[in-house]
Amino acid sequence: MYRPAVLLLLTLGGCTTRQSSVPTPPPGAIYEAPLALLDGTPLSADTLAGKVVVFVNVASACGYTAQYEGLQALYEARSDDGLVIVGVPCNQFGGQEPGNAETIATFCKTTYGVTFPLLEKQAVNGPERSALYQGLVGSGDDVRWNFEKFVVGRDGQVVARFPSGTEPDSAELRAAIEQALGQAG
Repeated sequence: MYRPAVLLLLTLGGCTTRQSSVPTPPPGAIYEAPLALLDGTPLSADTLAGKVVVFVNVASACGYTAQYEGLQALYEARSDDGLVIVGVPCNQFGGQEPGNAETIATFCKTTYGVTFPLLEKQAVNGPERSALYQGLVGSGDDVRWNFEKFVVGRDGQVVARFPSGTEPDSAELRAAIEQALGQAG
């Protein structure tokens, strides 16, 4: 089993940019289940292996949707340094991601020029919570809204969690990314 570093960007309903504490999920829990891209094909293990990854709980009709622009800029600026951003569509918050895979992909590409991987739609809370989010959330609080951010280090452990109001170019998020990128896997 590989254990790449992951920076997870998900959404919280709050607008505060204060970093919250993060409970540690069991080792490797984030990578236990295979991940599928929006088109249903498997996400290659090579895409994440040895990287710091940003998983983003995204929605196309949310007040935070414009964060796609900052996420894409971050991906372009730091991908050569080992950063990967992965969008995770979710329709659990106000029905703000109702589209099918093709609609979501077209919106992200044409509106924001998104080139980072997008996974299949997933539940981030409740009894249908995906295995990915079970690992990310661990014993912590439920995801509160779209665009909540989880930073996962090269060892596969969550090292920071940020609410949806934290912009991709915020000093706090950038610092967490820099710290994760600087640590050996």
